[in-house]
Amino acid sequence: MKVEHQVRTFEQIYKSYDGTLPLHRFLPAYFKQHRQMGSSDRRWATRYIYAFYRLGKALWDMPLLTRLAVADFLCHSTGSLVVEAYLSELAPSVTLTVEEKVSLIRAVYPDFDVNEVFGWSSDLSDPIDILPFNLSFFKQPDLFIRVKKGALSTVSEQLHQQGIPLKQLSEYTLALPNGTKLEALNSISGLYQVQDWSSQKTGAYFEPQKYDYWWDCCAASGGKSLLLHALEPDIQLLVSDIRESSLQNLEERFRQAGIRKYQAKVMDLLHNNDPILHHYAFDGILLDAPCSGSGTWGRTPEMLYYFDPAKIGNYARLQKVIASNVVTYLKPGKPLIYMTCSVFKAENEDVVQYISENLPLRLEKAALIKGYQDQADSMFVARFIKI
Repeated sequence: MKVEHQVRTFEQIYKSYDGTLPLHRFLPAYFKQHRQMGSSDRRWATRYIYAFYRLGKALWDMPLLTRLAVADFLCHSTGSLVVEAYLSELAPSVTLTVEEKVSLIRAVYPDFDVNEVFGWSSDLSDPIDILPFNLSFFKQPDLFIRVKKGALSTVSEQLHQQGIPLKQLSEYTLALPNGTKLEALNSISGLYQVQDWSSQKTGAYFEPQKYDYWWDCCAASGGKSLLLHALEPDIQLLVSDIRESSLQNLEERFRQAGIRKYQAKVMDLLHNNDPILHHYAFDGILLDAPCSGSGTWGRTPEMLYYFDPAKIGNYARLQKVIASNVVTYLKPGKPLIYMTCSVFKAENEDVVQYISENLPLRLEKAALIKGYQDQADSMFVARFIKI
């Protein structure tokens, strides 16, 4: 039977995957090693494995295929052979809302608790609404692009011509269906940046001034620096990261965006960087800190399954050390913007409290951006002023 073939494929992938690599990197390599799989096999295998991990910690003790059927039923509005085989009584209800389907699952499996999807609810930042937050994992977040000033109509027209549906969220922001292929927009690639909606909202905390000198100290591929530059093009920039490969990616993005006035340096912020920065004094510092990434797990649901909660404390210690080391290079009266893509209190409010009590910084404002309400990532941002 075809369903048995699909189930075997799912089980083989599940047994081969250990969470070390992100799932979106593991699957292409797996499919390359198993070239006998056709496009339909790959498509169904991808659907099943992602749905399975979206169930997180809920129904943890249930058999593997039961959990798969429940997960696929909750995550999709189109039927599947797995749901028909292992959850046949609910198969006709696949088009209902997620909330309605959750009620049906509870009737069949009374032990099902949707608030167990995210297995560490007691560790969440206080503003998180637990039920909608957990429900959000059953739907893949949107793809968001930030459009260059004055280019919204051009980009929108190109998307319409390609038959790509869009939602306009602001004068600079468009939401597209997840999985949208942007390769067809190469001719206008310099007119937009892929950036999550919540990440874009952090820009309201930057407030750069003309001719400022800013340091993006954990720059990664440069998303926050690009946003900062869009807010105030007449700034100087230093971007740094511990990974040279990330800075190479950043430099390519900067080139496409037409940014030329910047410096890039490889730095380990856990160590003394005076030999590199001894004479530097910045008008602003972006600290997009290394973190658990828990606010992005709607895109990487495998983390719901494999995450080790011991890492939360490790990240919090890392964040405190980095903040302590970079504040030395900030001018008095100037801002440090602390950001994470985490929903854990230990990485957000607790770090803010540590910074306020132990560093020469005064908290001006802070917020947890609830991206799960907008099919986006969730982020935390705090603006400090150096005393």
